[in-house]
Amino acid sequence: MVPVAPRGRLTFDLDVDVCVIGGGLAGLTTARELARRGWSVALLEARRLAWNASGRNDGFVLPGFAESMDKVVSRVGLDHAKALWALSDMGLKYVRSTIAEGRLPGVAPVAGWLKASKVDNEDEVRADADLYRQHLGAEVDVWSTAQVRDTLRSRHYFNALYFPRAFHMHPLNYALGLADLAEAAGVRIFEESPAGAIDPAGVRKRVTTPAGRVRANQVVLACNVHLGSLLPRITGTLIPIWSYVIVTKPLGSRLGEALTYRGAVTDTDLADNHYRIVDGDRLLWGGRSRTWEVDPRRFAPSLAGDIAEVYPQLGQVEVDYVWSGMLGNALHRMPQIGELSPGLWLASGFGGHGLNTTAMAGNIVAQAIAEGDDTWRLFSPYELVWAGGKAGRAAGARTRGRAASRARSRRFARGRAAAQGRSQARRRGALGTIAPGAFSRAVARRSAVCRRGSAQSPTG
Repeated sequence: MVPVAPRGRLTFDLDVDVCVIGGGLAGLTTARELARRGWSVALLEARRLAWNASGRNDGFVLPGFAESMDKVVSRVGLDHAKALWALSDMGLKYVRSTIAEGRLPGVAPVAGWLKASKVDNEDEVRADADLYRQHLGAEVDVWSTAQVRDTLRSRHYFNALYFPRAFHMHPLNYALGLADLAEAAGVRIFEESPAGAIDPAGVRKRVTTPAGRVRANQVVLACNVHLGSLLPRITGTLIPIWSYVIVTKPLGSRLGEALTYRGAVTDTDLADNHYRIVDGDRLLWGGRSRTWEVDPRRFAPSLAGDIAEVYPQLGQVEVDYVWSGMLGNALHRMPQIGELSPGLWLASGFGGHGLNTTAMAGNIVAQAIAEGDDTWRLFSPYELVWAGGKAGRAAGARTRGRAASRARSRRFARGRAAAQGRSQARRRGALGTIAPGAFSRAVARRSAVCRRGSAQSPTG
């Protein structure tokens, strides 16, 4: 982690054009892009910048979304899906160019993402590649089983999709560098300044913190599940998911016996294993996601066991670091981007593909506020949907648990039968449990909730 000095709290009243609530990557990108357009911006962070998912993820910068693109095509049509894919790719390019142009220290991007299959399903992998290449305009290659096993020396892997323009990096250092760029553009950043109440009515909205207030024409909510009691109905549209990550002790020459690929690796859509080499001879390995919080140290032996299962030639690996981060997923697994009521914006729901989609969302919201651009309406089919509160989390936990069990039972599966089963499951994957309706109706309902909530919330 690069050295960083804490920013002070908001201890006075402040008038600006835009107040951004949330100091993660979405909030920092939005604030920076607005400031670059000449708008006065204040950013409020309840704790420290990028303290949660924005700084504690695995560092994969990928195109696309958490939702699979075949399901996106099924829901919105091919032309619409192609436009969404292009936006996701724009987010990836924004991160890459920001690192290069800002000369951000300690970020260390490494090119390439390999999405490896644990079943021998070459036909399905090639069909996916055709969708990406021919219909979405993506740059992607198919690796044969021999190619994959030449670099990932594990009998568990077969074919893979290779995305050469994706990359991995140090996410926290990127976020801290982005904050410096935002401040250089004129953003005023306040840490340890939680928004206790918001009054979104009228031209000048009011945001109250424990020691100060902000008045602004526009307010951007970039807080994900941490909106909490500020706007509980919005928070309730997301399922919190805790992801667990370890970094091994140095593996030395043993590592070269297991894998030589230096890019990012994902080996299942359920995020069972995702990993990359760091510091030359360590493995950063993530997985074991849950919908409830657990001491991450409890998962260190399990994650080390996952490494041993995939790469037995490494022997027993020792763990140097372990941590977790909480992200938020909507039921439709797509970002929530839009205007809730006049001048009140939401940028949320980035779980699974946050490093590109937060950049994308920040640019989309900034363009909407500063230029009246309506690109955000491309996300209208993915409206705000209640995720069920605690009962929904429990149901989600059971569903994910069953899915994980099925995934483990298929781990050594071979042949076309497994591939056909996966294809059939994908075709059945319509989001039938999501209530239909236009995003505009959700906007009106959420606007009324916001006004009631601001009247009932403490003013600090």
